[in-house]
Amino acid sequence: MNNQQPTEELKRSLGFWSAISIVVGTIIGSGIFFKQGSVLDSAGTSTLAIAAWVFGGVITLTGGLTVAEIGAQMPYTGGLYVYIENIYGRILGFLAGWMQVIVYGPAIIASVAGFMSILMANFFGLGVAWRIPLAVITVLAIGVMNLFENKVGAIFAIITTVGKMVPIAAIIIFGLFWGHQDAFGQTVTEIHQASGGFGVAVLATLFGYDGWILIANLGGEMKNPQKLLPRAIILGITAVLIIYTLITVGILKFLPANLIHRLGENTTAYLATRAFGTIGGKLLSAGIIISMMGTLNGKIITFPRIVYAMAKRGDLPFSRFLSYVTPKGKSPVVATLFIIALATFMMFFFDPDHLSDLCVFTVYCFYLLAFFGIFILRRRNDATTRPFSTPLYPLVPIIAIAGGIFVLVSEIINDPAGVVLFIGIVIVGLPILYFVKRLDAKRLH
Repeated sequence: MNNQQPTEELKRSLGFWSAISIVVGTIIGSGIFFKQGSVLDSAGTSTLAIAAWVFGGVITLTGGLTVAEIGAQMPYTGGLYVYIENIYGRILGFLAGWMQVIVYGPAIIASVAGFMSILMANFFGLGVAWRIPLAVITVLAIGVMNLFENKVGAIFAIITTVGKMVPIAAIIIFGLFWGHQDAFGQTVTEIHQASGGFGVAVLATLFGYDGWILIANLGGEMKNPQKLLPRAIILGITAVLIIYTLITVGILKFLPANLIHRLGENTTAYLATRAFGTIGGKLLSAGIIISMMGTLNGKIITFPRIVYAMAKRGDLPFSRFLSYVTPKGKSPVVATLFIIALATFMMFFFDPDHLSDLCVFTVYCFYLLAFFGIFILRRRNDATTRPFSTPLYPLVPIIAIAGGIFVLVSEIINDPAGVVLFIGIVIVGLPILYFVKRLDAKRLH
């Protein structure tokens, strides 16, 4: 195992409730509220749409169980970047980090902020032109909050996670007990055929589940990461799987499939107003906006930690600046500003729905490497070095791998041009690494 981990300068102050709030808060955000229409359109029937959310959750849970074993053996700041490097070596490790700081991290922040701004514009009665400014202002505000020590962001994560349970509970209870539709067996008759099929429907749900691995980026800031990390990942994903299934059934019991198809991204806002009236709908929309702010907060907490970990290794241009942490709060302020700047750029040039699918594809390329990595680590290390062991090994990792392949193939078939673009951006990282290392070599001489 590579022992060249960055010297820890971040505070180990995150406990169990902070960790699980970050997992749940980072996962439950825009996906479950904005992907109902696209999942239903792709699946074609309400039964298959519910199945897609369950299947996406199972894929995510098997991935979480697999990565939990790996993460417990490498409780360092950096998450997936650190895992891939320790298992496969320097080049693939760098690409895993580069992918997250240049493509995946900023794109997922831009996507969530883009979805959230749709609700915010509706909430304040503003036009479409206000969506990007609202998204940018919100990301900047949450980013500024995270320039302080990690406890500030962690407290905000707990508050927003508790807060988001109110609209979730309202939708589930109202849909299940006051809905008059049959959640199962409805067909979307207004489209001639399913737009993409079950595979694309599952891919759309995975954006809703995405974010579970981001807690691993905070491994160096947990009080007892060997025990805490697996528990937070597994309990967090399981809770979200149950919540998502209940929300989907609740929405389908309250609104007919053809109406969900027509409403698309506005399904949740319409349901809130129909179910609770104008004022109640506004309050529910406010709760969902707070929920999405919590998701953004989780992502803005975690992605700068990858930038920090890479910069401490000298893997990025301007690493000396990007690895700077504040003397008192030990917060990676320059790395945080860097991620916010890239996310803001993407908000102006990409549609949030398209970004979300490409984000999932890009990160699953490296998830797959991590899933295969559990077999390599089992051969390399004996059982005494494993603080946590994946249950039902090797079945669970095999299901995770099969799910990952399913995701990649579905997106390649659905959007080959977007796939080529994002893979190209990842590969560009290699000459940049070469250039940075050449400059370092010249300095040493």
